[in-house]
Amino acid sequence: MDFQAGILQDGSPMESLEKQLICPICLEMFSKPVVILPCQHNLCRKCANDVFQAANPYWQSRGSLISGGRFRCPSCRHEVLLDRHGVYGLQRNLLVENIIDIYKQECSSRPLKKGEHPMCKEHEDERINIYCVTCEVPTCSMCKVFGAHKDCEVAPLETVFQGQKTELNNCISMLVAGNDRIQTIISQLEDSCQSTEENSEAAKRELCARFDALAALLEEKKAELLQRISQEQADKTAFIQSLICQYKEQLEKSSRLVETAIQAAEETGGATFLMNAKELIKTIVEASKGGRLDKIEQGYESMDAFSVSLDHLTEAVHALDFDPEEEDEEYFDGEEEEMEE
Repeated sequence: MDFQAGILQDGSPMESLEKQLICPICLEMFSKPVVILPCQHNLCRKCANDVFQAANPYWQSRGSLISGGRFRCPSCRHEVLLDRHGVYGLQRNLLVENIIDIYKQECSSRPLKKGEHPMCKEHEDERINIYCVTCEVPTCSMCKVFGAHKDCEVAPLETVFQGQKTELNNCISMLVAGNDRIQTIISQLEDSCQSTEENSEAAKRELCARFDALAALLEEKKAELLQRISQEQADKTAFIQSLICQYKEQLEKSSRLVETAIQAAEETGGATFLMNAKELIKTIVEASKGGRLDKIEQGYESMDAFSVSLDHLTEAVHALDFDPEEEDEEYFDGEEEEMEE
């Protein structure tokens, strides 16, 4: 009896039940024994073993030295961990097996209706029961005897069906194993992406800390040099101010002496003039000869001595770059040697 999906097409509850009894691997009704995964999904033991073998190619048997293994549920991608017994360590789902038995008994008691089995288009009363190997299409016995496939090589439909189903199951197992490998690669790439972001943030923090320290050092040096300029400015300004005060005092004395001399020159009495003139002239001569004050040298006010050249620092800043790692250099050197070999 053929229990493939779609045997009931009247939308009955039995059809809904049938859809729940389809294995996601072979796409056929579960075959005993039925194993239940930790995620509560079911698989034929054979299909579960095929998926397990594809995901664990080095696991050979229950007597293998390799302990346990893992594969992903084809329905929800949940990772299933197995012990050293492999698939044989999974629990059987007796409830599903009993439901399958009841379902098959119900289907066996139903009379076959026309249209439940594919019929030949050329011979409407003939069921498709053989497979044309030459044309690679299913056909009926009448087509082989009298029809278009009478000269073709044919084979039993069930034989070809089982062969292609086995091939499809193998393909499914390969796809599942390939999906597991892809999922592993995706996980590794995601981890690499996260590590790259974390390492980048750490490198940024370190770079900012070093530039902040350099900026603080420059500010400290700038403050020191400004202090020296300010000190030199204060010293020179104080000296010049002291000279200004001395010259002002001398000018004031000289102005008073000039006034005194003018008053004496206006004296009309000879005796009175002569009594003070000699002493006054002597004072004027001494004042004109002595009391020489200090002067500042030419360029005394210049601050060119405090000029600082930052060209070498500017070049050094422009030349700043990340230091190449020695490991990378050794790796590239080794790679070049291998290429040369």
